[in-house]
Amino acid sequence: MKVGANYLGGDRCEFVVWSPIREAVSLKLETPESRLIPMERDESGYWRVTLDNIPPGTRYKFELDEDTIRPDPASEFQPEDVHGPSAVVDHGAFNWDEGGWQNTPLEDYIIYELHVGTFTPEGTFEAIIPRISELLELGITAIELMPVSQFPGSRNWGYDGVYPYAVQTSYGGPEGLKKLVNACHQQGMAVVMDVVYNHFGPEGNYTRDFGPYFTPKYQTPWGSAINYDDADSDGVRNFVLENVLCWFRDYHIDALRLDAIHAIYDFGARHILSEMADWVAELSEQLNRKFYLIAESDLNDVRIINPKERGGYGIDAQWSDDFHHALRTLITGELTGYYKDFGTCADLEKALRDRFIYTWNYSKNRQRFHGSYAGDRPPSQFVVCCQNHDQVGNRMLGERLSELASFEALKLAAGTVLLSPYIPLLFMGEEYGETRPFLYFISHTDPDLVEAVRKGRKAEFEEFHAVGEPPDAQSPETFKRCILNWEERNQGKYGALLAFYKRLIALRSEIPAIKSSDRDRQKIASSEADKLISFHRWTQDSQIFGILNFNSESVGYQFDPEGGTWQKRIDSADSEWMGPGSSLPDTLAESENISLAPESCVLYECQRAI
Repeated sequence: MKVGANYLGGDRCEFVVWSPIREAVSLKLETPESRLIPMERDESGYWRVTLDNIPPGTRYKFELDEDTIRPDPASEFQPEDVHGPSAVVDHGAFNWDEGGWQNTPLEDYIIYELHVGTFTPEGTFEAIIPRISELLELGITAIELMPVSQFPGSRNWGYDGVYPYAVQTSYGGPEGLKKLVNACHQQGMAVVMDVVYNHFGPEGNYTRDFGPYFTPKYQTPWGSAINYDDADSDGVRNFVLENVLCWFRDYHIDALRLDAIHAIYDFGARHILSEMADWVAELSEQLNRKFYLIAESDLNDVRIINPKERGGYGIDAQWSDDFHHALRTLITGELTGYYKDFGTCADLEKALRDRFIYTWNYSKNRQRFHGSYAGDRPPSQFVVCCQNHDQVGNRMLGERLSELASFEALKLAAGTVLLSPYIPLLFMGEEYGETRPFLYFISHTDPDLVEAVRKGRKAEFEEFHAVGEPPDAQSPETFKRCILNWEERNQGKYGALLAFYKRLIALRSEIPAIKSSDRDRQKIASSEADKLISFHRWTQDSQIFGILNFNSESVGYQFDPEGGTWQKRIDSADSEWMGPGSSLPDTLAESENISLAPESCVLYECQRAI
């Protein structure tokens, strides 16, 4: 059941709203003239009316039981913010010109996560378009937009959205998003959208006035859980599933990143994620265009990404927290909060070999056994990074890795991510070592809510033993501090780091063994004493050998090339990358003792098949 204002063309529009708890629902038109039109209810609690003389842009609300007036929960445009009227959108009016775009294979995704409001000074969809070419030059194949569903005000990460169908007005609304997606596809760039189906934001959330969108059966960090399996949940499930299709069908998005699916509670026989995967697979078949679902999950539950024939939900991929946490602790030495579960080279070795580190072993942080084995799943089902919006922005001062680690360690972190077989994700500015923070920011209009956010942020950091007051999330200055200083990316060490990232990404396309998905064609080892990790992967066409040195000192290593001639392809210590200089030979043909520079990574390639 399609909900919202379905524009049929010729100024004809069907309005549908799910409200099973109401005795009477009327459409309140505010433009082109104010009038009230009763709606008819069906047996499932859907109210509808179809009208002529409704041009695109017509503003409307719903009157509930003759005493409550609210915007449309499935509004596609909120031109006057979250409390104002909804507006009719004509999706057929946009002139798509994508040149036969068919999406990029998931294994070729190199994702660049960005926040629309802080990626450019203008903070709009259209302002991103001139930068697409530079991201393509870097080697990025997909941009990932942090949530753009309508939130209150103009400053927000996007996870306080209250209209899942509506595109944020301050970013450029539906038209602006379509222009960005169209431009990306014209130039060969995929677009991933971050969507939130585990909660609604606190301000402007009127869904409770329409129906049982929430259930008291489960609690999330944001309050009662969205109702996916309690009484009258069918309407809620339809609301979310139709929203998934909306992004793919109406905005031509290529993949959805599903935020915090561990806070989606559904104990029915058909989990909402499994049903979502079915709907998306059907749409992909109908449109002959592959769409992907990528979950964010801290469950380490392989059922999420297992195919349907193995009893899984059929989600295409998921973020790997374990990989990030293992890498982060080795780079920074931080061991507070959830980082206490990590900190050894053996952890990262396991992440590189088995996908998850916690595979039903004991977690000190959770104080219980955690996770399942996923080592038999292909690496293209795992998204890895050395930083992302959460791991930067959820720090009290929003420090990026560039403020917490040495320049050499930044290159080591980049090499660990981009030389892994997984799908790499970069957080905007990471590629040149952006030093401006990414802080948490909001622009709520409710003073009590603003104060609650301030208190909540301070309490959140107590677990990490942070001292002092977090920057004021409501202040415009906090937001302004987060806007990228894009112009510095080609200067000095920034430029050297950018060039290093470009070379790493290029190697992924040049050397098949880097992305090898054959578990039986790899060897991974680690040394805790030396703080070294080595990896050897091969295909029929090529083979690679890499070493990651997390030691702050030079470390000797006995390299046995096992026959053939091995060519050095990249060494982070080389002066080319403004490193301290490397003593490693360009070629190795026999066993040799080599010395690895502190906090460095090196990759050798041999063209002999195994």
